[in-house]
Amino acid sequence: MLDALTRLTTRRPWWVLAAALLAVIGAVVLGSGVADRLRAGQGTEDPSSESARAAEILEEHFPDSRPNLILLVTAEDGVDDREAAARALGLAEGLAYEDGVAGVTSYWQTGSDELKSDDGTRALIAAHVSGTEAEAGAAVADLAERYGGDHGPVTVGVGGQTAVLNDIETTIAEDLVRSEVIALPLTLLILVWVFGSVVSASLPLMVGVVSIIGTNAVLWAIAGFTDVSVFAQNLTIALGLGLSIDYALLMVRRFRAELATGAAPAQATLTTVRTAGRTVVFSALAISAALAGMLFFPLYFLRSFAYSGVTVVLLAALTSLVVLPAVLTLLGPRVNALDPRRLLRRGSARPPEEAADRRWGRLTRAVMGRAPVFALTALALLVAVGLPFLRVEFGMADDRQLPAGVESREVMDTIRTDFGSTATGAVDVLVHQAPQDTDTGLLDDYAAALSRLDHVQEVRSPLGVHTDGGHLRERTPVDALRESEDLAYIQVIPDAEVEDISLESQNLVRDIRAVDTPLEVSVTGQAAAVVDAQAAIAERVPATLAVVVAAMLVLVYLLTGSVLLPLLSVLFNALSLTAMFGAVVWVFQDGNLSGLLGFTPTGFIDTALPVLMFCIAFGLSMDYGVFLLSRMREEYDRTGDHRTAVELGLRRTGGIITAAAVALAVVLIVIGASRVTNTMMLGWGVALAVIADATVVRCLLVPSVLRMTGAATWWAPGPLRRFHRFFDATLGENAAEPGRAAADRRDPEGPAQTPAPGHGAAPARETAEVARARD
Repeated sequence: MLDALTRLTTRRPWWVLAAALLAVIGAVVLGSGVADRLRAGQGTEDPSSESARAAEILEEHFPDSRPNLILLVTAEDGVDDREAAARALGLAEGLAYEDGVAGVTSYWQTGSDELKSDDGTRALIAAHVSGTEAEAGAAVADLAERYGGDHGPVTVGVGGQTAVLNDIETTIAEDLVRSEVIALPLTLLILVWVFGSVVSASLPLMVGVVSIIGTNAVLWAIAGFTDVSVFAQNLTIALGLGLSIDYALLMVRRFRAELATGAAPAQATLTTVRTAGRTVVFSALAISAALAGMLFFPLYFLRSFAYSGVTVVLLAALTSLVVLPAVLTLLGPRVNALDPRRLLRRGSARPPEEAADRRWGRLTRAVMGRAPVFALTALALLVAVGLPFLRVEFGMADDRQLPAGVESREVMDTIRTDFGSTATGAVDVLVHQAPQDTDTGLLDDYAAALSRLDHVQEVRSPLGVHTDGGHLRERTPVDALRESEDLAYIQVIPDAEVEDISLESQNLVRDIRAVDTPLEVSVTGQAAAVVDAQAAIAERVPATLAVVVAAMLVLVYLLTGSVLLPLLSVLFNALSLTAMFGAVVWVFQDGNLSGLLGFTPTGFIDTALPVLMFCIAFGLSMDYGVFLLSRMREEYDRTGDHRTAVELGLRRTGGIITAAAVALAVVLIVIGASRVTNTMMLGWGVALAVIADATVVRCLLVPSVLRMTGAATWWAPGPLRRFHRFFDATLGENAAEPGRAAADRRDPEGPAQTPAPGHGAAPARETAEVARARD
């Protein structure tokens, strides 16, 4: 399979590059409008949940209950000043006549003190803008230009959910441009230093650009028939650059090593694809399997990352296996051209590669010499850093993920601090088939029961306002909270101790749903959406974990032919995530380093983020694990000695993994420099997981544990060994079983074979220079 692919790229490289260029041009044209199709909504709600269905009904029948546009009117002389009141009332009446605007409510129309700030200098105009998310966003953007700003005696700020989403979309678009401008030059500098060649360093960027452009085109197509979050573009850039660096780094280094042995460019490419290309295939499958796990969840926020992640991974692998070999074949020895490190090496008798190899050798021998000590130390360190995750609290990201100074964020902050809990923290209850006016006892009993719940200030129903203790304090017109005698709308107002989206508000939702009533009711609102999202995620996590872990076990077995290594790999990957989850809680939930990083802590983590970060970080950890285990297997095929295989495997991939991890971490940190907190959390968290995996796990935990497991690491029963041999032969790898050169001589079931040169067989003699190049 791999040989057939390589023959295509080496015999017709110009044809391959021409076809790739046409595909890229088409992708540029198609994907240029992808941003207009992506949704800026949270996407963290289960569309089939009770809260989502009730929200749709409320939006249709009670638009007053679902305002998505809020105008914060400020008057220095007070909102009751005659001139200010007249101007504000005119704004409210004018807004009501705008196309697509329904359910306009203002302080000056109702006289409700809840719509006036405590100091009397601010008041609210709330409205619902109908239409799809894109239509409402465009309408709110137009209204903001005409209604926001100074209007004589009053100043108007524009907020509300739709305005917040517009600002999130704008901020992310600006941050993406900045990320690309910063990440590409930094990545190029790192690669030039690692490769020692400007030509070689440009190849990973070529792979990255092609995969990112292709992914944008695919997302454009997917967004035509399903919802795709705008946040998915961040993952496209991070994985597009990061994995392209990983794959191209592995391929180019092996190609240069084969050239150093005297192989012709075409033969060097063939050997590179057979060995490093095989690793790329397994890595891409492993990461895709981890990311595809997000397709199990109904939240389109998570599914969007699966769409973008799987696409960019497969395109990066495809470009590395098809386009990159064609380029390498044409370049030949010129792949080493333009080495800026020569000036720094003047006067040094030892090349930096040899010095690095010696350092990795010393580290590996030290770790393996004291394996139990290093294994326990690494394990204790990872567990200790991950302990803060035990106190994690989940919520739903709101306007506070925007940076301070953005108008919609400032408006919502003012509402939270200067207005009552009615404006932001109410829990909505929809009563289906509400009792008629002549038989309202059931509705009255239900509202009274709700008012007696803990942390409830009052309950508003079509019958009136029930205060704590169930008393009917005052009546409101029945029609205000009922439509056509079929539906009733009840508002549960929490007391001041309950914040918008907090553990207390979520518990209040659960208490409301636990109230026994013969009425058919649905509970909705922000807190209810969080509760339902948590339930949807918890319901699907076991199946997702089972599928992802099973896929990893199968892939690592197919890569190594071992029964034990797949189990250890899953364990190692899980441990590498502990540092990420613990740090996320300590920093973003608890607020440590919030001043340095420039975000506002909310006391909770977005419910969907841990799932997203797990899938991404688990896949990337498997990527480095594949690099290491693939080389260990190759060395074990060649020598048949377990300890030598572990030592040489780490020595010969330590530099690659470290360089790839540094480059990927730089890209993720640049993404994490976003002004949107969710993106910041994703970038910094996954960067930490990558660094922890490439250092503590791969350099300390893996060699120390494998030293203790010994030769049993490579064991597999006879039927599995024969299947693995057949699989490798199909893929195009001659060394089909760990320790083949040594084990076949001892195994009567398998014929003795000698690995072909370049596929595990060591030449009888190698010069020191050739050995260093191969390493």
